[in-house]
Amino acid sequence: MADLPLTGAPASARADDPRRSLVIAFAVLCVVAFYASAAICFYGSDLFGPIRAVGNIFTGLFSGRWGTAFNPMAWITVLFTLGIVMRTVSWFGFEGQQSYAGNFFNDSGLRNFFFEMLLLGVLGWLFWFIVGNAVNNLAAAGIASGFDFLRRPAGFGINFSPFINYQEVSSYGTVYFVGLGNTLLVAISGIILATMIGFMIGIARLSHNWVISRLAYVYVEVMRNIPLLLWIFVWYFSVLRLLPGKADPLDLGPFGLLNIAGFYAPLPIWGEGAAIIPIALLVGIVGAIFLGRWASARQMATGQQFPVFWASLGLIVGLPLIAYLAAGMPLTFEMPTPSRFGPRGGARVPPEFLGLLVALVTYTASYIAEIVRAGILAVNKGQTEASHALGLRQGQALRLVIVPQAMRVIIPPMTNQYLNLTKNSSLAVAIAYPELVSVFAGTVLNQTGQAVEILLMTMLTYLTLSILVSLFMNWFNAKMALVER
Repeated sequence: MADLPLTGAPASARADDPRRSLVIAFAVLCVVAFYASAAICFYGSDLFGPIRAVGNIFTGLFSGRWGTAFNPMAWITVLFTLGIVMRTVSWFGFEGQQSYAGNFFNDSGLRNFFFEMLLLGVLGWLFWFIVGNAVNNLAAAGIASGFDFLRRPAGFGINFSPFINYQEVSSYGTVYFVGLGNTLLVAISGIILATMIGFMIGIARLSHNWVISRLAYVYVEVMRNIPLLLWIFVWYFSVLRLLPGKADPLDLGPFGLLNIAGFYAPLPIWGEGAAIIPIALLVGIVGAIFLGRWASARQMATGQQFPVFWASLGLIVGLPLIAYLAAGMPLTFEMPTPSRFGPRGGARVPPEFLGLLVALVTYTASYIAEIVRAGILAVNKGQTEASHALGLRQGQALRLVIVPQAMRVIIPPMTNQYLNLTKNSSLAVAIAYPELVSVFAGTVLNQTGQAVEILLMTMLTYLTLSILVSLFMNWFNAKMALVER
């Protein structure tokens, strides 16, 4: 008796394999069911409605009608179809390569694919049924559905828009981007500052100095056991609202002025030829990155250390300074000056931003501190003893031996804290900081009544931000993983 192949099948057997045709038929039926559900439940029994909506995506992109181009319902239809196509291709690449026993009723790969398509078809119908009912209810209440409202003028002001020139005649779509920019500003600034403070507090918790370790312990326990919203209220109402009035600001010297209306920082004035300064800064940052990699490779090969910190600092600070002097000092600063009705000139940072940022940073840093402490304690104590035996001082041992090994323990839970900080920025609505939830999911929703569209856009925005943070941290975690030699 001839031996049967364990995997795969001869070309003639594959030609007689009916599973491939059935898989394509199942996939096509699932997509057709999804489109039919959309046409019946959402597009008023217009069978060509989903197809026109998909076509409007490309029409809107080329014509600049963003409300039409970024229609989530049309994008869901496209993404669902792409997902079915990808699943079908993966079936042909894996399950379809398995040998066929001659009875497709007992074939596990075909059976699983059939039930997957059946489940997706039922879920698609349920999705369009719910969405269609919501749209019909909104229409009965006199509220139009769709995203064309994004082109209408907002008619209200926003007191903080550092990235976009916003005016009251700007559109609701512009309000969305203003809120998104303010959310990203507080999230990115908070992540950087919370990481720095958290590392310092975490290392201080392990200090042999009793006073420093106790102070760090008290900080962590106090900050972690009080609700974040309460901390926001404390910093905003109990600290920043007690600052001097507009006419009598605190003079911070070259850093600007501080009063109840906010922090007035020096405003940079870019003259002719000043563009070379940020270019030099970018070159310095890139040079510092390559210098760090070179120094690390050199140390691994020879054991010799290189003053990376001071050399990098020289590149990042020195190159822009040289460019500034070589260009004839084209960059000047407009200093704020006190006046009877408040400081004039400078760049104003509102107290809502300051209160939210300080609260988020101090609160999240307490959790990062415990993560750092746990990561350091997870490293075998013998690593510290071996470092001291080699003549390394405590700081060198921590920087060169302990922390690099602790990072594989620190990074995964720290990702959660970064995600929490980004999402917790939505609490700014309590103190009227104009971030995404406050101005878009709050003011715009109240004015337009487009609850479904606005909340969907807001949720998808936070979901996208969280996914991007997770992807970056996963990449960084893989980069920092220990590699055996």
